[in-house]
Amino acid sequence: MSQQVHVTKDNLTDVEVVALDDGVLADGAARLAIESFSVTANNVTYAVVGDGFGYWNFFPAPDGKGIVPMWGHARVIESNCPELAAGERVYGYLPMATHLDVVPGNVSKGGFMDMAAHRQPMSPIYNQYSRLAADPEHDPAKEGERMIFGPLFKTGFLIEGFMRREGWFGAGALVMTSASSKTSMGLASVARHRSPQVKRIGLTSTGNVEFTRETGLYDEVYAYEEIGLTPSQPAVVVDFAGNAAVLKQVHVHFGDDLKYSCLVGATHIEARGGGMNSDPGLPGPTPTLFFAPDHAVATIKEIGPEAFGKQVAESWRGFLGDLGGTIEIERHAGIAAAGDAFVAMVQGRVDPSKGIVIEP
Repeated sequence: MSQQVHVTKDNLTDVEVVALDDGVLADGAARLAIESFSVTANNVTYAVVGDGFGYWNFFPAPDGKGIVPMWGHARVIESNCPELAAGERVYGYLPMATHLDVVPGNVSKGGFMDMAAHRQPMSPIYNQYSRLAADPEHDPAKEGERMIFGPLFKTGFLIEGFMRREGWFGAGALVMTSASSKTSMGLASVARHRSPQVKRIGLTSTGNVEFTRETGLYDEVYAYEEIGLTPSQPAVVVDFAGNAAVLKQVHVHFGDDLKYSCLVGATHIEARGGGMNSDPGLPGPTPTLFFAPDHAVATIKEIGPEAFGKQVAESWRGFLGDLGGTIEIERHAGIAAAGDAFVAMVQGRVDPSKGIVIEP
């Protein structure tokens, strides 16, 4: 018997735990027992844009309901795939649930792809699973940090790489909304090490200003109400908040000095309405959506998987050094705790200094 957390798509705070009969494992498949996953604002973004970007399609649920994807660790408990043995541990894209059946393909020493038919239309980045026994990124002492920050950090890594290849569009400052978010922190760290000439400016809610400053990742931090105090200079903005009003303030304040406007996430659920779309009356550049999986595939194709892996690993180590003890990891037992944590994240009730890990 397995359990899943079902979320009502048009009311993300309506969640329920559903029990299911696992059934007989299919030929060639493997059954994973989910050991742990993180709940972050990234998961909220998956739900907010789920229909438009196919995030609800990875782990099917009844009509009107969805299973939010998570990043975490799992153990093979049953296998009809000769290349995977029971007891092996993996890391990858998992449902908010206790179990997952996968159909391993392209199996190598380092990992495999889930070849389940319903997952093939989506980006291959999400269908890859790392086999921890041969995973260079795996550190048993940092599993919590990897789940909480890993995918978000890689998004930040890819944004910095994109901006740097474009010469930062002639800008000398990087403005980030939702600066207390983990993706913004990842971008700030990568920019600090790989583009130190670019000033890092963080925008956040008043209650998160102190925490954001204490991370040491930003040259300057302002509350959203203080956007008008930011120095006028050529800048790019990366919007993690998805708050249309905040983004408009940034555009109006910087005007012609704003060289590029990048949309990434939607951490401000209550104001997401126009945050992911272009406002025809917005001054400056048209906001452009950054879809990390596409950039990852393109970068890997350009420099090769080995070089990509080395660059990510180097920046990841730098980020962990920058992070220090900034984030306290909270672990919660039981699948019901996942639904509670997700609702709290949707409602903005999670302290940014906390990292939430669920152990179903």
